[in-house]
Amino acid sequence: MIWTTRPRSRVGSLAAICAGQGPSVTLLHGVGLNADAWGAQIDALSQDYGVTAFDMAGHGDSAGLTKAVPILSDYVDAVRVNLTSPTVVMGHSMGAMIALKLAQDPAVIGVVALNAIYQRTPMASAAVRARATQLRDEPSIDPEPTLMRWFDDLTSPEAMACETWLRTVPMDGYRAAYSVFANENGPTASELKSLNKPALFITGEREPNSTPEMSIQMAECCPMGQAHILNDAAHMMPMTHAGEVNAQLRTFISQCHQGEV
Repeated sequence: MIWTTRPRSRVGSLAAICAGQGPSVTLLHGVGLNADAWGAQIDALSQDYGVTAFDMAGHGDSAGLTKAVPILSDYVDAVRVNLTSPTVVMGHSMGAMIALKLAQDPAVIGVVALNAIYQRTPMASAAVRARATQLRDEPSIDPEPTLMRWFDDLTSPEAMACETWLRTVPMDGYRAAYSVFANENGPTASELKSLNKPALFITGEREPNSTPEMSIQMAECCPMGQAHILNDAAHMMPMTHAGEVNAQLRTFISQCHQGEV
């Protein structure tokens, strides 16, 4: 697949790619990327649904948040105000973190969390916080360490697209979002247990940070939770394993909008 820059629309305070018509689907990307990272999902889902893929605040064409030190709820609220009709919300990485906070909103009829973190180990927490601290003093992003965590082949189209996005994301927006991501630890068990609507957790078998165990544990906490682990997939599975991801998403979205989950 060729990863292109798609036209944006203004949706509230955020920029978004809007495609297709039909029941609503909302897509939320992770730190350092933008809505174009959902290209394979937009192409597949917009055949049957009205898809809105937001640029996170401070990413893509979306302006940064006005608070000097934003917290997770600021990113959540920037999206929540735009959820005006029943929608299935799905997020990847930090986008999953946001999606799971939005899940209790009355407009959300189902939630998908791709590569979501949950109760990091102390060692994992220390590592991600150290990266956030290091970013404070860096004038620009060196994408190579991130890309090496995400991909085996840095010359693949997916890796090269991510490199471009990481090199062009506004540094202030990246720092702010990464700090939030590093200092959050995912949903609480009580939040998940009170989520009385369909919830799907997908991650990759080879994902070292948003591990399969995390997705399974979150699904087990949810009254209507389910988990799916993709074989031989890692962090950027929506891009690298788009066919398998899309098949899971299409089934889940259809069931949510038809009330069958």
